Amino acid sequence: MSAPRLELDDVRWSRSGREILRGVTLAVPAGAVTCLRGASGSGKSTVLRLCNRLEVPDSGVVRCDGADVAGWAATDLRRRVGMAFQQPVPFAGTVRDNLRVAAPDAGDDALADALERVALPASMLGAEADRLSGGEAQRMCLARALLTGPAVLLLDEPTSALDEASRDAVEAAVAAFVARDDRAALWVTHDAAQAGRVGDRSVWLRDGRVHDRGPA
Repeated sequence: MSAPRLELDDVRWSRSGREILRGVTLAVPAGAVTCLRGASGSGKSTVLRLCNRLEVPDSGVVRCDGADVAGWAATDLRRRVGMAFQQPVPFAGTVRDNLRVAAPDAGDDALADALERVALPASMLGAEADRLSGGEAQRMCLARALLTGPAVLLLDEPTSALDEASRDAVEAAVAAFVARDDRAALWVTHDAAQAGRVGDRSVWLRDGRVHDRGPA
Protein backbone atom coordinates (compact mmCIF):
# COMPACT_ATOMS: atom_id res chain seq x y z
CA MET A 1 0.00 0.00 0.00
CA SER A 2 1.07 3.57 -0.70
CA ALA A 3 1.72 6.57 1.55
CA PRO A 4 -1.17 7.90 3.65
CA ARG A 5 -3.82 10.05 2.03
CA LEU A 6 -5.21 10.93 5.46
CA GLU A 7 -3.53 10.94 8.86
CA LEU A 8 -4.68 11.68 12.39
CA ASP A 9 -1.82 12.43 14.77
CA ASP A 10 -2.61 12.29 18.51
CA VAL A 11 -6.08 13.77 17.96
CA ARG A 12 -8.28 14.60 20.93
CA TRP A 13 -11.88 15.82 20.76
CA SER A 14 -14.48 16.50 23.44
CA ARG A 15 -18.19 17.26 23.56
CA SER A 16 -20.02 18.74 26.56
CA GLY A 17 -16.99 18.15 28.72
CA ARG A 18 -16.69 14.47 27.77
CA GLU A 19 -13.56 13.36 25.93
CA ILE A 20 -14.67 11.27 22.94
CA LEU A 21 -11.29 10.83 21.23
CA ARG A 22 -8.29 10.41 23.52
CA GLY A 23 -5.19 10.66 21.40
CA VAL A 24 -6.14 8.88 18.16
CA THR A 25 -3.34 8.22 15.69
CA LEU A 26 -4.11 6.44 12.44
CA ALA A 27 -3.26 6.52 8.75
CA VAL A 28 -5.48 5.93 5.72
CA PRO A 29 -3.21 4.71 2.92
CA ALA A 30 -3.78 5.31 -0.77
CA GLY A 31 -4.97 2.41 -2.87
CA ALA A 32 -6.90 0.77 -0.04
CA VAL A 33 -10.16 0.65 1.89
CA THR A 34 -9.57 1.10 5.61
CA CYS A 35 -12.49 -0.09 7.74
CA LEU A 36 -13.04 1.76 11.00
CA ARG A 37 -14.72 -0.47 13.54
CA GLY A 38 -15.85 -0.31 17.14
CA ALA A 39 -18.90 -0.12 19.35
CA SER A 40 -21.49 2.65 19.17
CA GLY A 41 -20.12 5.75 20.86
CA SER A 42 -16.48 4.81 20.35
CA GLY A 43 -15.86 7.86 18.15
CA LYS A 44 -15.95 6.40 14.63
CA SER A 45 -18.26 8.99 13.08
CA THR A 46 -16.36 11.76 14.85
CA VAL A 47 -13.15 10.60 13.17
CA LEU A 48 -14.83 10.95 9.78
CA ARG A 49 -16.15 14.41 10.59
CA LEU A 50 -12.70 15.54 11.68
CA CYS A 51 -11.23 14.34 8.39
CA ASN A 52 -13.17 16.88 6.32
CA ARG A 53 -13.39 19.53 9.06
CA LEU A 54 -17.02 19.21 10.00
CA GLU A 55 -15.44 19.05 13.46
CA VAL A 56 -12.14 20.55 14.67
CA PRO A 57 -9.83 18.69 17.06
CA ASP A 58 -9.13 20.05 20.54
CA SER A 59 -5.52 19.06 19.98
CA GLY A 60 -3.48 17.03 17.51
CA VAL A 61 -3.38 17.31 13.73
CA VAL A 62 -5.43 15.93 10.84
CA ARG A 63 -3.54 15.84 7.53
CA CYS A 64 -4.59 15.25 3.94
CA ASP A 65 -1.72 14.38 1.59
CA GLY A 66 0.69 15.62 4.25
CA ALA A 67 -0.92 19.05 4.78
CA ASP A 68 -2.79 20.10 7.92
CA VAL A 69 -6.47 20.33 6.94
CA ALA A 70 -6.80 23.40 9.17
CA GLY A 71 -5.05 25.34 6.40
CA TRP A 72 -7.44 24.25 3.62
CA ALA A 73 -10.44 26.21 2.45
CA ALA A 74 -13.44 24.16 3.57
CA THR A 75 -14.91 23.87 0.06
CA ASP A 76 -11.58 22.72 -1.40
CA LEU A 77 -11.10 20.15 1.36
CA ARG A 78 -14.61 18.73 0.99
CA ARG A 79 -14.15 18.23 -2.73
CA ARG A 80 -10.83 16.52 -2.03
CA VAL A 81 -12.27 14.46 0.84
CA GLY A 82 -15.82 13.41 -0.05
CA MET A 83 -18.25 11.99 2.48
CA ALA A 84 -21.32 9.78 2.34
CA PHE A 85 -23.32 9.94 5.56
CA GLN A 86 -25.41 7.21 7.17
CA GLN A 87 -28.34 9.64 7.12
CA PRO A 88 -28.48 11.04 3.57
CA VAL A 89 -28.72 14.79 3.07
CA PRO A 90 -30.56 15.51 -0.22
CA PHE A 91 -30.78 19.11 -1.36
CA ALA A 92 -33.99 20.70 -2.66
CA GLY A 93 -34.87 19.96 -6.28
CA THR A 94 -34.47 16.96 -8.54
CA VAL A 95 -31.87 14.22 -8.49
CA ARG A 96 -30.29 15.99 -11.47
CA ASP A 97 -30.10 19.23 -9.43
CA ASN A 98 -28.47 17.36 -6.56
CA LEU A 99 -25.82 15.78 -8.75
CA ARG A 100 -25.05 19.07 -10.46
CA VAL A 101 -24.14 20.56 -7.09
CA ALA A 102 -21.08 18.33 -7.37
CA ALA A 103 -20.56 18.65 -11.15
CA PRO A 104 -22.26 21.83 -12.46
CA ASP A 105 -21.18 21.30 -16.06
CA ALA A 106 -21.99 17.59 -16.29
CA GLY A 107 -24.43 16.47 -18.96
CA ASP A 108 -27.14 13.90 -18.42
CA ASP A 109 -24.98 11.08 -19.78
CA ALA A 110 -22.34 11.69 -17.10
CA LEU A 111 -24.99 12.04 -14.40
CA ALA A 112 -26.72 8.86 -15.52
CA ASP A 113 -23.38 7.03 -15.40
CA ALA A 114 -22.88 8.22 -11.80
CA LEU A 115 -26.32 6.88 -10.86
CA GLU A 116 -25.71 3.56 -12.56
CA ARG A 117 -22.49 3.11 -10.57
CA VAL A 118 -24.63 3.00 -7.42
CA ALA A 119 -27.42 0.88 -8.95
CA LEU A 120 -29.90 3.68 -9.65
CA PRO A 121 -31.58 4.04 -13.06
CA ALA A 122 -30.96 7.02 -15.34
CA SER A 123 -34.73 7.59 -15.37
CA MET A 124 -34.42 8.85 -11.81
CA LEU A 125 -32.65 12.07 -12.85
CA GLY A 126 -35.93 13.99 -13.00
CA ALA A 127 -37.28 12.64 -9.71
CA GLU A 128 -37.69 14.99 -6.74
CA ALA A 129 -34.88 14.22 -4.30
CA ASP A 130 -37.08 14.66 -1.23
CA ARG A 131 -39.40 11.91 -2.45
CA LEU A 132 -36.72 9.21 -2.68
CA SER A 133 -36.72 6.28 -0.30
CA GLY A 134 -34.01 6.21 2.35
CA GLY A 135 -31.94 3.71 0.38
CA GLU A 136 -32.32 5.65 -2.88
CA ALA A 137 -31.31 8.90 -1.17
CA GLN A 138 -28.30 7.19 0.38
CA ARG A 139 -27.11 6.01 -3.04
CA MET A 140 -27.82 9.35 -4.71
CA CYS A 141 -25.68 11.11 -2.09
CA LEU A 142 -22.87 8.63 -2.71
CA ALA A 143 -23.12 9.31 -6.46
CA ARG A 144 -22.98 13.03 -5.68
CA ALA A 145 -19.85 12.56 -3.57
CA LEU A 146 -18.17 10.53 -6.32
CA LEU A 147 -18.91 13.21 -8.91
CA THR A 148 -16.67 15.73 -7.13
CA GLY A 149 -13.69 13.55 -8.07
CA PRO A 150 -12.34 13.20 -4.51
CA ALA A 151 -9.00 11.66 -3.61
CA VAL A 152 -10.48 10.22 -0.42
CA LEU A 153 -13.97 8.96 0.31
CA LEU A 154 -15.36 8.85 3.85
CA LEU A 155 -18.23 6.40 4.31
CA ASP A 156 -20.39 6.26 7.43
CA GLU A 157 -22.42 3.03 7.26
CA PRO A 158 -23.41 3.87 3.65
CA THR A 159 -25.28 0.61 3.05
CA SER A 160 -27.35 0.56 6.25
CA ALA A 161 -30.66 1.10 4.42
CA LEU A 162 -29.93 -1.02 1.33
CA ASP A 163 -31.02 -4.42 0.14
CA GLU A 164 -28.38 -6.99 -0.77
CA ALA A 165 -28.20 -6.15 -4.49
CA SER A 166 -27.87 -2.41 -3.83
CA ARG A 167 -25.33 -3.03 -1.09
CA ASP A 168 -23.24 -5.09 -3.50
CA ALA A 169 -23.40 -2.30 -6.09
CA VAL A 170 -22.17 0.28 -3.57
CA GLU A 171 -19.36 -1.99 -2.43
CA ALA A 172 -18.30 -2.51 -6.04
CA ALA A 173 -18.44 1.25 -6.74
CA VAL A 174 -16.15 1.99 -3.79
CA ALA A 175 -13.72 -0.77 -4.81
CA ALA A 176 -13.57 0.70 -8.33
CA PHE A 177 -13.04 4.18 -6.87
CA VAL A 178 -10.09 3.07 -4.72
CA ALA A 179 -8.48 1.19 -7.60
CA ARG A 180 -8.03 4.41 -9.61
CA ASP A 181 -5.17 6.87 -9.16
CA ASP A 182 -4.15 5.84 -5.64
CA ARG A 183 -7.39 6.96 -4.08
CA ALA A 184 -8.41 5.91 -0.58
CA ALA A 185 -11.53 5.16 1.46
CA LEU A 186 -12.23 5.18 5.19
CA TRP A 187 -15.35 3.09 5.80
CA VAL A 188 -17.19 2.91 9.12
CA THR A 189 -19.06 -0.38 9.44
CA HIS A 190 -20.44 -2.53 12.25
CA ASP A 191 -20.71 -5.47 9.85
CA ALA A 192 -17.79 -7.88 10.19
CA ALA A 193 -18.77 -9.69 6.98
CA GLN A 194 -18.81 -6.42 5.07
CA ALA A 195 -15.42 -5.44 6.47
CA GLY A 196 -14.10 -8.76 5.22
CA ARG A 197 -15.51 -8.12 1.73
CA VAL A 198 -14.52 -4.48 1.24
CA GLY A 199 -11.64 -3.80 3.61
CA ASP A 200 -7.93 -4.09 2.97
CA ARG A 201 -7.30 -3.36 6.64
CA SER A 202 -9.25 -2.55 9.78
CA VAL A 203 -8.70 -0.15 12.66
CA TRP A 204 -10.59 -0.71 15.92
CA LEU A 205 -11.61 2.12 18.24
CA ARG A 206 -12.47 1.51 21.87
CA ASP A 207 -13.02 4.15 24.55
CA GLY A 208 -11.82 6.86 22.17
CA ARG A 209 -8.50 5.21 21.38
CA VAL A 210 -7.07 3.01 18.63
CA HIS A 211 -6.68 -0.45 20.15
CA ASP A 212 -5.81 -2.61 17.17
CA ARG A 213 -4.88 -2.49 13.50
CA GLY A 214 -4.74 -5.35 11.09
CA PRO A 215 -6.35 -7.19 8.21
CA ALA A 216 -10.05 -6.53 7.67
